[in-house]
Parts: sequence; C-alpha cells; structure tokens
Amino acid sequence: MNFIPTKLEGCFIIEPKVIKDERGYFMESFNENTFQKGTNQKVHFVQDNQSFSSKGVLRGLHYQTGEHAQAKLVRVLQGEVLDIAVDIRPESNTFGEYVAAVLSGENQTQFFVPRGFAHGFLVLSETATFFYKCDNFYNKESEGGIIFNDPTIAIDWQFPTVDLLISDKDHYLPTIENAKKIW
Repeated sequence: MNFIPTKLEGCFIIEPKVIKDERGYFMESFNENTFQKGTNQKVHFVQDNQSFSSKGVLRGLHYQTGEHAQAKLVRVLQGEVLDIAVDIRPESNTFGEYVAAVLSGENQTQFFVPRGFAHGFLVLSETATFFYKCDNFYNKESEGGIIFNDPTIAIDWQFPTVDLLISDKDHYLPTIENAKKIW
C-alpha cells in the first residue's frame, strides 16, 4: 500500500497494491500492521458501515464529539464519490481547511480521516456503494455536523448545487463557527 500524506496532518490517501490477471484482481484492503506503520498512528477499528446512494446525494459533513470521536477509513466498493475531510481541531494550523479525494470502485483508493475531522461525500456516478471502518462506536448524543456550503470552508463540490440531494438533517446543519465543538 502507498500512504500519501495530505495537507491536513493525519489525513492520508491510501493506494492499495492491486494484483490483476486474466481472472480479475486481488488486493489486501486492510492490514492493521501495515496501516499503523503507514500512518504512524495506532488505530483499532471496531465498526464497519456501508451506504448505497444515487447520483447527487451529499452526506455530511458529520463527526462525533468527545470520547465518542471517530477516525474513519473510507472507500467506495461501486461507483464514484467526491470525499471530503475538514479539519475541525481548534488548535490546528489548518483549522477550517479541507481535503478532497475522488474514490471509486475502479481506482480502489481509500481515505483515512482521523479523529478531529468532519467528513462528507457526494456521489458523482449514477449510484455508489460507500464503505467505511470506524475506530469508535456511533453515539447519537455525540453527533456533530457542519453545513455543506459553509462559506468559511468554501468546499468546491464540483457539482451543481441545485442538483444535490441532501437530507433535511444535513440541510440545516450549522456553520463551522456555530457547530458543536469536537472536544
């Protein structure tokens, strides 16, 4: 696996080694030892989640607070998404900045989003199956979120806003300035 650091400390784009032949392909999608060595972070994943969405569906920007904060290792099994991580660590030099990565079933790229980041994605293909590992269990009372079009963050979603499909819950999230604090 190739671990590519991003401009946000702790976030990595991960390119797996894909072995292809006439039968198809094989890849190791996760190995805890390789992951911890590549990210220089001791992370133990405890929960897997999967979603299926249509083109234009935007999910996010979400995070968990306090002792329920979560790191996520995300990938797309089928389709293509624009995946976003926003640094919401108050002490960080990159607070409020974001990184975007195109993840697809074809490129098999993964994205590691550590604790202290809001996360979201937009489906670019007709449909997408999105899969992610979490290092902490979900806790409803610890949910936090930031509105997708916060002008302070200024995410380029590369998609017409009028065509976005957003849940009511996500549509009325606060700005980063008014969001629930991570710690």
